Amino acid sequence: MTHYDIHSIRADFPILKTKVNGHPLVYLDNGATTQKPQSVINAITDYYTQINSNVHRGVHHLSQLATDAYEVTRRKLSEFINATHDYEVILTNGTTHSINLVANCYGKQFVEAGDEIMISEMEHHSNIVPWQMLCEERGAKLRVIPITDTGELDMEAYRTMLNERVKLVAITYVSNTLGTLNPMQEIIKLAHGLDIPVLVDAAQAIQHLHIDVQALDVDFLAFSGHKMYGPTGVGVLYGKEKWLDRMPPYQGGGDMIKEVRFEKTTYNELPFKFEAGTPNIEAGICLGASVDYIKTIGLSQIALYEAELLKYATKVLSEIDQIRFIGTAKEKCSVISFLVNGAHPYDVGVILDKLGIAVRTGHHCTQPLMERFGILGTVRASIAMYNTKEDIDLLVEAVKKAASMLL
Repeated sequence: MTHYDIHSIRADFPILKTKVNGHPLVYLDNGATTQKPQSVINAITDYYTQINSNVHRGVHHLSQLATDAYEVTRRKLSEFINATHDYEVILTNGTTHSINLVANCYGKQFVEAGDEIMISEMEHHSNIVPWQMLCEERGAKLRVIPITDTGELDMEAYRTMLNERVKLVAITYVSNTLGTLNPMQEIIKLAHGLDIPVLVDAAQAIQHLHIDVQALDVDFLAFSGHKMYGPTGVGVLYGKEKWLDRMPPYQGGGDMIKEVRFEKTTYNELPFKFEAGTPNIEAGICLGASVDYIKTIGLSQIALYEAELLKYATKVLSEIDQIRFIGTAKEKCSVISFLVNGAHPYDVGVILDKLGIAVRTGHHCTQPLMERFGILGTVRASIAMYNTKEDIDLLVEAVKKAASMLL
């Protein structure tokens, strides 16, 4: 990794020069949202100063420029995940929106009373609640794949639970709380053995790992722009054409129609069938800049660097006697969740903040997971491409200080 220029990368992110309570900012809350490089910030300014207009509807010059830029982002995203067709990439307002779209539209078309939807015990609420709502509405059953004490998916239980009643498996690629990297290739292959489609929540994976939807053979993939160094309010749903064609629209309105009569409306072709109304144009266009930035650094290089940093962080934090890790899977990515024994995570987080360390505390929108481990929450440090060993060392010293004050 001698050619990974961390100093140059950090210089691309203006907010990293911030001081918090007189201390240099150590930003380790990347699982919640990532910071933005100057190129993305510039893209936002350029949009509003040069091409601000609505998309897909106008014949005038600015509308054409905005439409072209918006569709360029779709093509970049399609290439980024290696979709078969650009129109399999639906622009949404985030991972939650993407999952709800599938739960609503796929559910209406394919899920009946007595059917089953399968999720795992480590899911974010956004990949639990939409399926609960669907099951309640359709009279279906929600099945939950258990996890082990180390925070790994119980693959033997998964194999046993798969059956002809399961209509969809919805599962996270990387746990936002545990950092567990799930064996997605095997998960999908097993489901497809019974012709069961799979939705993957890639919100915590897309910025860390190269995802090839054709190689994975995944049916649906959901992720958010703001977790991959892009704007908030924009996300992606990838879906195989064969499923998207058969699903009804999610919302009615402009752009998702081909022809409207009071007697009947015919719907637009993909991807527009699922993109009703004026989108978040600025965020959609500027998400393309974040894709460009990631590709400039290289996902393979990012993954190697972050894996090295995660290994270092785990080692030095484990040397603190009062630390208890939550989630010790063999295959992990980007996240360390821990407790300082006897101290409330919130109290630890407050002390860390006073020292300039930004982490996340609480249940991380995974309350069933917390119940599984018999805890109320954790302290979560989540790393990104711009973090350093110096950041980790400062975190360790801050945790030691917190422990000395609270225990």
